[in-house]
Amino acid sequence: MVAKIPHIVVSPEVSMEVLSPIEVDRLVQHTQADDLYPLFRRCALAVLNAGSQKDNTEEILNDFSDFDIRFIRQTRGIRLEVHNAPANAFVDGRMIRGIREHLFSVLRDVLYVANQIRHGNRFNLNSARGISDAVFHILRNANVFHPNDKRPFIVCWGGHSIARDEYDYTKAIGYELGLRELNIITGCGPGAMKGPMKGATIAHAKQRVRNARYVGITEPGIIAAESPNPIVNELIIMPDIEKRLEAFVRTAHGVIVFPGGVGTTEEILYLLGILLHPKNRNIPFPLVFTSNKAGEAYFDIIDNFIVNTLGEEARSKYQVIIEDPEEVGRHMHRNAERVYKHRRRCKDSFYFNWQIHLPKSLQFPFQPNHASMQKLNLTRDQPAYELAANLRRAFSGIVAGNVKDQGLALIKEHGPFQLHGDPSIMALMDELLQTFIQQNRMKLGGNSYNPCYQIVR
Repeated sequence: MVAKIPHIVVSPEVSMEVLSPIEVDRLVQHTQADDLYPLFRRCALAVLNAGSQKDNTEEILNDFSDFDIRFIRQTRGIRLEVHNAPANAFVDGRMIRGIREHLFSVLRDVLYVANQIRHGNRFNLNSARGISDAVFHILRNANVFHPNDKRPFIVCWGGHSIARDEYDYTKAIGYELGLRELNIITGCGPGAMKGPMKGATIAHAKQRVRNARYVGITEPGIIAAESPNPIVNELIIMPDIEKRLEAFVRTAHGVIVFPGGVGTTEEILYLLGILLHPKNRNIPFPLVFTSNKAGEAYFDIIDNFIVNTLGEEARSKYQVIIEDPEEVGRHMHRNAERVYKHRRRCKDSFYFNWQIHLPKSLQFPFQPNHASMQKLNLTRDQPAYELAANLRRAFSGIVAGNVKDQGLALIKEHGPFQLHGDPSIMALMDELLQTFIQQNRMKLGGNSYNPCYQIVR
């Protein structure tokens, strides 16, 4: 039996504390619209369900099918009336403050995207420039940009389902980053997304860093499976996975990758698709793959997959550092300074990387279904950066089939996605995915895994 709080009313925290009557009317009208309310409800439930050991969106939604959230109008704004919320979001009958902040961050971002991005006329989402502009404005509306804060942001990617020793290593890396007064951005969930933030909090405290920033960037399709961890103090909901990934790249001064599963591989391929583009050849962008000694074999197979699909040039875009947190910390600090000097020289902003070029194939949303997955061009007769983009789509589809409610429904109805392509590429994909399954990197807690994909050779 899932523990629930039958009824509670909460007031805004940080976001949306003061609203005019007209703003309240618009907010209630838009949020209760048929297409928007389910989205808000799902994201709100994910925030309240922080700490869950489930990563199956369908199961989570079924467990809380009676969850409801509504608005109460008041003179200067709104309050939220919540029914049948997860009990772990409360202490002594009061909602935990950080979770309350996250709840109103969800409302802020869902409304902004609906009103200004999707249904406004300001952004041309059919153009690369318009998409980047939309990403910028979503982040600015969430107050991500602090122009006077020159502490670099290090993005950390890695799996939500990792072993305890791997998690401890991510904390050690976060500690070294925090000692060098670097801020952290992750996908906001558990595992390798939580560990670096947890390690950094201790180091920031030792260095007496005030207002340290732990930013979590997520999107509606993944948030239920990867609820925000409690250390995140700035939560941003991007409208889809492509804009989420662009937000990471545009705000990062360096990226660290820990062992993970298909989601982590998707992120790696996305970034390599950018760095391999000729227009980005001279832009410094530090990228480190790191793990403890036990995870060295993981990056051996990742490196083998990358080199044998994308070529030797791809290997030159990253550095592998095994079981050396201090060296990772030094490397990221040193190279973040190079990034800062380069942006000053090019008159680019420090807090948002406008200069880096994103191919359209990485920006436009990919809707994984049986037809789109089967049509993916997974052959060698294309530039390496385009192959990286198509491989990214393939792994994105597998993520959807693993944990996203729409993907789960498609697999349940029509069976596994089928992937076709060059036989050598298919063999490499099959080897990589089988390794993920054997190492329990597909599901939380090593739960049994039934593949949502089929490699057709």
